[in-house]
Amino acid sequence: MSEPKRGKGSSPVEPFKKAVAGTLRAISGDKDLAVTYAADRPGLQLGKARLPEPPRALSREQAAITRGHADAFALRVACHDAALHRSMTPDAQAARAVFDMVEQVRVEAIGCNRMPGVRGNLAAMISDRHERKGSARMTTMEDSPVEEALALLVRERLTGMAPPKSAEKMVECWRPWIEERADAAIESLGDQLEDQAQFSRTAREILTALDMADAFEERREDDEQSDDDDDQDDTGDDQGEAEDEESATGMAARDHEEATAEQDEGAQEETEAPADMLSDDMEDTDATEADEPWRPNLPMSNEPPASGYKVYERKFDETLKAEELCEPEELERLRALLDRQIQHLQQVVTKLANRLQRRLQAQQNRGWDFDLEEGLLDPARLPRVILDPMHPLSFKQEKETIFRDTVVTLLIDNSGSMRGRPITVAATCADILARTLERCGVKTEILGFTTRAWKGGQAREAWLSAGKPAHPGRLNDLRHIVYKDADAPWRRSRRNLGLMMREGLLKENIDGEALLWAHNRLIGRPEQRRILMMISDGAPVDDSTLSVNPGNYLERHLREVIEDIETRSPVELIAIGIGHDVTRYYRRAVTITDAEELGGAMTEKLAELFDEHAQSSRRRTAA
Repeated sequence: MSEPKRGKGSSPVEPFKKAVAGTLRAISGDKDLAVTYAADRPGLQLGKARLPEPPRALSREQAAITRGHADAFALRVACHDAALHRSMTPDAQAARAVFDMVEQVRVEAIGCNRMPGVRGNLAAMISDRHERKGSARMTTMEDSPVEEALALLVRERLTGMAPPKSAEKMVECWRPWIEERADAAIESLGDQLEDQAQFSRTAREILTALDMADAFEERREDDEQSDDDDDQDDTGDDQGEAEDEESATGMAARDHEEATAEQDEGAQEETEAPADMLSDDMEDTDATEADEPWRPNLPMSNEPPASGYKVYERKFDETLKAEELCEPEELERLRALLDRQIQHLQQVVTKLANRLQRRLQAQQNRGWDFDLEEGLLDPARLPRVILDPMHPLSFKQEKETIFRDTVVTLLIDNSGSMRGRPITVAATCADILARTLERCGVKTEILGFTTRAWKGGQAREAWLSAGKPAHPGRLNDLRHIVYKDADAPWRRSRRNLGLMMREGLLKENIDGEALLWAHNRLIGRPEQRRILMMISDGAPVDDSTLSVNPGNYLERHLREVIEDIETRSPVELIAIGIGHDVTRYYRRAVTITDAEELGGAMTEKLAELFDEHAQSSRRRTAA
């Protein structure tokens, strides 16, 4: 079979995307299933599957991961009975999460046992999933989610697939406890793979054995009818009338509950994805986004984070301007060093800046409201004025530009893992965005974050002097850097970006507190629209803090901060991953691996932000 022809200007991965979409429809048995690709998290809705956008330079591993997502969705559609699943789902939230994941393991196991290619794709997807989640750092039962461990144990029994290396320690810390209580029930699941009802009953037995849910009892309609008949025989006319009223009320209540359950199931089915993605990574739903086209202007929570995140000592933290960390002469030298490193990109940078500027200014075209009673005289209405000088609707007035009152903050990860080419790409990214947005009249702030020392600073010394109290929280001294203030012109701040090239600046990164810092600066701005762009290469890391706290301590706090900003703040959050996919943290994110990719990635993503704002503004006006 010859390779599909690719149209001029189309993406080089377009044939691959079409092939994956066709395979998804074929396995699912739904030829009308809509398949889209996006940088957002993968998701499955009724009649629509959203797959991760494959990179232009597609490797075998990345292709297998994309196919794995598609196969998991297809098997869910083909082998899953949503109504049956809903009728047997436990009420407790934790038990429901385990029940959902075990059911997804069942449908994937059917595909693994029937099709070796699907087996390999799902293995690649699951391994990638746990690498993104940082499962390798989950080495104790306190840090590890039981639903993830149980799902991998069940998968191992049903398919013979060992847990991925990144999740081996997580599974092993839970294995003795789970097998001691539910080994026989898990073993029996293999004979029930094709029978969802019996499989679900056994899954409920497992939850009961693990003390996560009550024993499952199926209601029999004939018993209920018999009870109703006995009640009716024992009652008088008056009591029967009262019971009829109660029965009608009860039926109405049950009808309402069933309708609510169906609605909840519909919302659930709209975002149901492979079990390995049904964690806090998949909390958003497209249905909600469709009903709420813009984010309400809600304040962020003032309550302490649910994770119990705390800081041992704040007095050693510092927030400095770039000029305070380096002499002007050295800043000039470092800026020249940065310019030399991106010299071969100057033409590309200029071209991309112009392209982005055109995209943004295209949305700033002057617009007018016509047929007004006051304003500027409309020349096109002059014949009307001549015929009827008293005609009131002969004036026009210019509309306000949609995103004229906007500020953008670029928050750059200044950690040691960014040393070398990543920090050069990040600095180039900030350079392009700041220059371009300033041309478009959008104020831009550039911030950076790192720590003052490796493996703890004065805060750790204070903790050691105090006798190493348990659960100290964050144990390092923060260093937050202001490279460019929002009100400062770019020409006065351009040399400050050279500071990122300075040896010894890049240390460790505590992303959650940096996001809060940048967010709070934005909240204090007078602009109506505020956008926060995080430029990072992955998860937060601080050896001093993680050595005396749970392995996911900083990551858990970062997720809480992101969730708070994305759902409860007027600030719009987007992330740019430098060489690493950050979609496991952020709802809106894009990944770039080299400066040459800045054009397509940043131009499109930033333009989408303003397009989206324009569309939502028009929807509000229409409403």
